[in-house]
Amino acid sequence: MKLATIRKLSLGPGLHPRGRPHLGAASGLVLIGTDAFVVGDDELHLGVFDTSSQRPGRLVRLLDGVLPEDKADRKALKPDLEALCVTPAWPGAPHGALMAFGSGSTLHRHTGVWLPLDAGGHPAEAGATRVSLAALYGPLHAAFADVNVEGAFVADGRLHLLQRGHAGQPGNACVVFDWSAVAAALDGHAPAPAPLRIDRFDLGQAAGVPLCFTDATPLSDGAWLFSAVAEATASSYLDGACVGAAIGAVGADGRVQRIEPLYIPWKVEGIAAVAEGARWRLTVVTDADDPGTPATMLAGWWA
Repeated sequence: MKLATIRKLSLGPGLHPRGRPHLGAASGLVLIGTDAFVVGDDELHLGVFDTSSQRPGRLVRLLDGVLPEDKADRKALKPDLEALCVTPAWPGAPHGALMAFGSGSTLHRHTGVWLPLDAGGHPAEAGATRVSLAALYGPLHAAFADVNVEGAFVADGRLHLLQRGHAGQPGNACVVFDWSAVAAALDGHAPAPAPLRIDRFDLGQAAGVPLCFTDATPLSDGAWLFSAVAEATASSYLDGACVGAAIGAVGADGRVQRIEPLYIPWKVEGIAAVAEGARWRLTVVTDADDPGTPATMLAGWWA
């Protein structure tokens, strides 16, 4: 499968807290109109980029504080926001919200944060609410030795969290919760719910390394698309070389229908899909694992 480059995730002058001219580690992606909202796994801000132009993006603060410049120190302290999705309305967000999820891979990474949407479906530019995901992630820690939440979406009243495997723990999973129960917990009106189910997936290998989930996006009738990469690491904490990547589909029956390897093994970590006739236009973003290299936005088609 081939993808075409749309743009680099460049930023306006002076916007990045560490002076960089771009967002480097794109991890989760949501499209609202022509705006692409991107979380970076080593940032405290949300990036907003125009998909129809090369105009530099802007940043919206999600969490207070400043991350260290040193790569190792930043890695140890970052909230590791890996997943981003649009939620339905709930009492705390009458028009829904844009919600980011930490990976859960260390004690520092059990943070969620949401921005309310306005009546037109656009997120606020300020007023993010921070929440602890520790209780929600409790069942994941019971089910997996190495938790790494990399994708999230809400469809048909269910919150789906994508657990990413690695070479040391190759199994992937989709953990499904009742959204209304999660919303009640976010508002503090109920305890975090238990999962309705945990669906496990074997995505095969690329160059001898297991393909593992990096994000997902709903389609229609219960189906969803996912991005996956084969990263040569046996840890959810340590990075490795990306030796393969793919886009795949899961049907309403919960089974993988198809996996298409990417012609170039971009480390795709965010995916969104918009229906256009009988096809889906895909938009993806990448993580170069190098703060000095801008993330790339690419597009393709799924039919």
